[in-house]
Amino acid sequence: MNVTIVIIIVTASISVLAFQNNNLFSRLQFNPYQVFHRKEYYRLLTHGFIHVGWWHLIVNMFVLFFFGRSAEAYLGALAQAGYLQHPVLIYVVLYITSIVFATSITLFRYKDNYLYNSVGASGAVSAVMFFSIFFDPWQKLYLYAAIPIPGIIFAVAYVIYTQYMSKKQSDNINHDAHLLGAVYGFLFPLFIDLSLISIFINRLINF
Repeated sequence: MNVTIVIIIVTASISVLAFQNNNLFSRLQFNPYQVFHRKEYYRLLTHGFIHVGWWHLIVNMFVLFFFGRSAEAYLGALAQAGYLQHPVLIYVVLYITSIVFATSITLFRYKDNYLYNSVGASGAVSAVMFFSIFFDPWQKLYLYAAIPIPGIIFAVAYVIYTQYMSKKQSDNINHDAHLLGAVYGFLFPLFIDLSLISIFINRLINF
């Protein structure tokens, strides 16, 4: 069983439990006020394992399933090439740290707002998706499961859209988490080895 499947099973299990238990949901959700003023730091991580409903959960896990498998394959290839050891551990580190990092702007923006809450794995899923795009920028992504778009084009549009929606703040979606997760995932290969930028550049110009 690969790591992506394990993450999906764990996330789905905790999410379903939280669907049925409002107290558990309230305890695990990301509330910047509780984190900043009451030192409930665990919320920085636990919010990534619960969702507001079935559709939210299914979409995130569906995207994670496809891009997670690609990310694991790329990490395995990097291990074989001598860039790293323990690719499974690196994948887990990518996923866990992206959940936390994705909330950093939200934490300080809403630290004094007791009513603000955020949940979902979207920040981590964005990180895994952009990690995959780094190694294959021209891979075809399917918008609405039907319209093929090159990964790098999707990435640019995604960043522009999330930044715009973050400034607009017209819905209940944490676009800051999506944006930071995406940026973090794209830069993560450079934390492994700066020379990996050459892989991205070569694949970008040789499409």
